[in-house]
Amino acid sequence: MPDARIGLTDALELARTGDLWLFRGRTAADRAIQTTTNSPVNHVGMAIALDDLPPLLWHAELGKALPDVWAGTHHRGVQLHDLRAAVEVWARRYGQRAWLRQLSPVVGAEREDAALRTIARLDGTPFPSTAQLATRWLRGRFPRPRRAVSSQALRTAYCAEVVAVTYEAMGLLPAGRAPNWYDPGRFWSGDALELRAGFTLGGEIAVDLTAGP
Repeated sequence: MPDARIGLTDALELARTGDLWLFRGRTAADRAIQTTTNSPVNHVGMAIALDDLPPLLWHAELGKALPDVWAGTHHRGVQLHDLRAAVEVWARRYGQRAWLRQLSPVVGAEREDAALRTIARLDGTPFPSTAQLATRWLRGRFPRPRRAVSSQALRTAYCAEVVAVTYEAMGLLPAGRAPNWYDPGRFWSGDALELRAGFTLGGEIAVDLTAGP
């Protein structure tokens, strides 16, 4: 990973809708995901930054420690969390390191509206079981008939699928790949993720929870 580093408060001040947050842990499950996907990361989420609201994190996880901002309840699966609280939980409770990748240029109102429509549609979708997750990911490695990601009716969803579906709805990813083609490693800079409409993602910036206020 690159050496660039920033404190959490500074990272939150930079937050823009569409920025990626990547996480790397040390548990057996984390290592299994990293090894299987040949990636240094095992989890990905997407920032949502709207007007004067605090920045939020749109992702899918097994835990239910934080309230889902969209639903106002605690539940597992696809969730919208306060970004600061989510990063602190992932770092301090789950032992994960965090990195930020900024999306450029800033997305406009039309793409933010597309992200919100996706949140309304997917929020609360259950997280797949371990067996379902492994099977779906393996199927995603083989060529499939071309279907738009946004047309998929996901009964369960893992983190990379959530980001991919949202990015496609925003017009940032090309249509045609099934959600399960994506894994957290696809959103790491070591992979050549194809973005549309002139958008680019910056390199990883390590987020240091010990720096700053």
